[in-house]
Amino acid sequence: MGHVERRVWSGKASYRARYRDPAGRERSKSFRRKADAERWLAEIEHAKSRGTWTDPALGRIRFDDWLASWWATTTNLRPTTRARDELVLRLYAVPRFGKVPLAAITQVDVRTWVAELSARGLTPATVTKTYQVFGKVMGAAVDAGYLAQTPCRKVPLPKVEREEMRFLTPAEIITLADAIRPLYRTLVVVGAYGGLRISELAGLRRGRVDLLHGTVTVAEIATEVEGRLFFGPPKTRAARRTVGLPRFVIRELEAHLPDPGDPNGHVFTAPNGGPLRVTAFRARAWRPATKAAGLEGLRIHDLRHTAVALWIAAGASPKEVAALAGHTSVSFTLDRYGHLYPGSYATLRDRLDALHSSAQERDAEVIDLSSTLVRPQRGRNMQ
Repeated sequence: MGHVERRVWSGKASYRARYRDPAGRERSKSFRRKADAERWLAEIEHAKSRGTWTDPALGRIRFDDWLASWWATTTNLRPTTRARDELVLRLYAVPRFGKVPLAAITQVDVRTWVAELSARGLTPATVTKTYQVFGKVMGAAVDAGYLAQTPCRKVPLPKVEREEMRFLTPAEIITLADAIRPLYRTLVVVGAYGGLRISELAGLRRGRVDLLHGTVTVAEIATEVEGRLFFGPPKTRAARRTVGLPRFVIRELEAHLPDPGDPNGHVFTAPNGGPLRVTAFRARAWRPATKAAGLEGLRIHDLRHTAVALWIAAGASPKEVAALAGHTSVSFTLDRYGHLYPGSYATLRDRLDALHSSAQERDAEVIDLSSTLVRPQRGRNMQ
C-alpha cells in the first residue's frame, strides 16, 4: 500500500504520495495539500486493483510518435485500407493532435475536433471515417498500456446519408457497351449482369472463366495504391464466389477470349496487354464513354448496383442476391436493396388474403354440414 509523507522545505509544507507500481518500482508525486495527495493515492490504488493502472511516462508520449510506432507494428491492413487510413490521419488528425501528449487528449478535445472537421465542409462520411481511424489508433494505445481509457467515446458524429444508387436499364447497358472502347465492351456487360466489383473484374483470370457452364469464379482482386498494383484474395469469405451469367454474356466472353490462352492471364487488360489499372481505365475509357452515351456522372460501381436491380427484377430472392453479390449476410442485402422488392409485399399480401379466404370457406363448410345433422329427441326413449 502507498503512503503520504509530510515534507517541509523553506518553511513551507508539502505532501508526497508514494506507491509501488505493478512492477515493484517506487513512484511518487508531491501535492500542496494532504487531502489531494490522499485522493490521488486512493485513485492509484484503485486503478492497480482493477488492472487499469498505466505508466504516467507513457502517457506523455506525443501522438505523432505513438502513431509512428503503431504503423510500424500494424500488419493486418490491406494496402488500400492502409493508404486510406494514412491519408486521413495525415490530413486531419496529425495537424490537430500530432504534438499533443496522449494523456492530454481529452474527450472534449475529440468532440471539438470532430465539430471543426464538419465546420470545414468535410462530408459526414469523411468525418466519420476519420474519427473511426483516429479512434482505432487511440484504442491501440489503451491496449498497449499507454492510456487508461480512450478519449474517443460517446462523441456525436454527423449523420451519413446513404448515396442514391443509380441503375441502368438493359437499353442503357447496350448504349454504354457500344460507346466504350471495344476492348472494354465485355467488361461493361459482365459488370452489369454479373455484379462483379471493378477490383474483381481487374483481377479476373482466364482460368476462372468456365464458358461451358456459363460461370466466372471470383477468387482474386487487383487494387492499385500510389501507382503500385496489388493482387490478393477478396476481402471476405463471402466475396469468393461463383457467379452464373446469362447466355448472351457468355457469348460476349467467348468473343472476347477467342483462344484459351494462358489460364493465369487476365481477362481484362490495359491497352498494352498488361494488368488493368483502374485509375487509368476510369480516366481514359470510362468517363469518355459515359459522356458519349449520355450517362455522364455514372460510376463504375453503378454497374454492380445495376446487376443487383436486374437480378431482383428477374425474381431473385434476397438470399440468392446475397450469394451472387458476395454480401456477408442477407440482412445487408435487404438493408441496401430492400426497397427494390416492392412486389414481394404485394405477393405477401395476396397470400395472406388467400389464407383468410380459405379459412372462411372451411368455416362455411362446417356450418353447412352441421345443419344437416339429425339430432336425437330428448325425454323419450326410442323403441
